[in-house]
Order: sequence, then C-alpha cells, then structure tokens
Amino acid sequence: MLVKDIKDKFDFKVVAGEKGLNNEVKGLYCCDLLSWVMSHAKERDAWITVQTHINIVAIASLLNLACIIVPEAIEVDEDTIEKANEENITIFSTDLDNFRIFSKFYEAGMR
Repeated sequence: MLVKDIKDKFDFKVVAGEKGLNNEVKGLYCCDLLSWVMSHAKERDAWITVQTHINIVAIASLLNLACIIVPEAIEVDEDTIEKANEENITIFSTDLDNFRIFSKFYEAGMR
C-alpha cells in the first residue's frame, strides 16, 4: 500500500508533505511516547499519534516512517507542518479515533 492509497481509501486530509504520497506503507504503529516510538516503530510504518509538535517529524524522518496520522481532528502545529513539508513527510488528519483507524487498515488487508 502507498501513502496516497491511504488518502484515497480512507478519505484522510493531507495536512503536510504532499511529496511523500508515493512512500510505501508496510505496517501501522500507534504510540505517543516519542522515545518508545524510536525504539519500537519499524521502517515504513504509518504512525498514529496525538502529538503534533515538530519532534514527530524528526522521528518520522529518522526512522524512515511512511507517514504520520493525527486522529480525532487534532490541529497540527504550524512549525510541524512546515518541517514536514521540508522533509517530505506526509501528515494526515482524520476525525477517526485510533480504533477506527486500525479497523480501516485491517479492512484494507493490512495484517
């Protein structure tokens, strides 16, 4: 699955990082503790987090994550959007909660 498939299939809003839409997604990871994400997320995971500060972009870039998904329509900081655009890290926004996001990925065949 590609990041752009997430946008199309799940109707997520692209907040930043349009240039990252062709990244491959191999898994899904959900955590808000940044140090834990750094030690447990895998390359090409789509990452769900309620964090919206600039450090999420640094972690996504460091780990080569596919994209960041911000649930429950949480507003993303402007500095974060700018940095994500610079780093080509796609950030999505959705009204869905974490459970519903995981359900969408499962229904799309990600196991």
